[in-house]
Amino acid sequence: MACKTVITIGRQYGSGGREIGEKLAAELGVKCYDKELLERAAKESGLCRELFENHDEKPTNSFLYSLVMDTYSGGYTSSAFTDMPINHKIFLAQFNAIRKIAEEGACVIVGRCADYALADFPNLVSVFIHGDMECKVARIASEYQVSSAKAKEMIIKTDKRRASYYNYYSDKRWGDVSGYSLSVNSSVLGIDGTVRLLKDYVALREEKK
Repeated sequence: MACKTVITIGRQYGSGGREIGEKLAAELGVKCYDKELLERAAKESGLCRELFENHDEKPTNSFLYSLVMDTYSGGYTSSAFTDMPINHKIFLAQFNAIRKIAEEGACVIVGRCADYALADFPNLVSVFIHGDMECKVARIASEYQVSSAKAKEMIIKTDKRRASYYNYYSDKRWGDVSGYSLSVNSSVLGIDGTVRLLKDYVALREEKK
């Protein structure tokens, strides 16, 4: 039976969230959107992709959710969008792309406040992947060939940035288990074990519905 669920994945840096998302999508036979989301948003908004990469999951200093919703209904040609600061345009374009992608069918979307953008979506499973610090440090140190100290510094810095971005744009707290359908420690089951767990969870949820 074809998957009917849209899965969003929030993740701590070094927890393997992106790899888990890619493998889960492959198991379910659906598309996975991570950096691909930036390309989609850039193409649909007409903005340069480099702008999205430079502002990717980075917090801003000034934003009102009501402005997003007002502009979302007006589209990219509205005067509100034209007059909006570039960081606001970037967020709105990603928000819009996420909504359109979810409307097209089942998929996996990694990061970028996707669970918040799709909070009213009926077939949503929102997941947060976290991990033990020693496992995350080992993963990052190996992947980027850096020392354990440097890896830990990268983890703390990246997670702080992601939390600031998420907490600012959404009405929830990044990593708060009450805000997600499921929160999983990938250090316990490993990457493949976590993928299997999520696949089973999605199947059972669809069966129940």
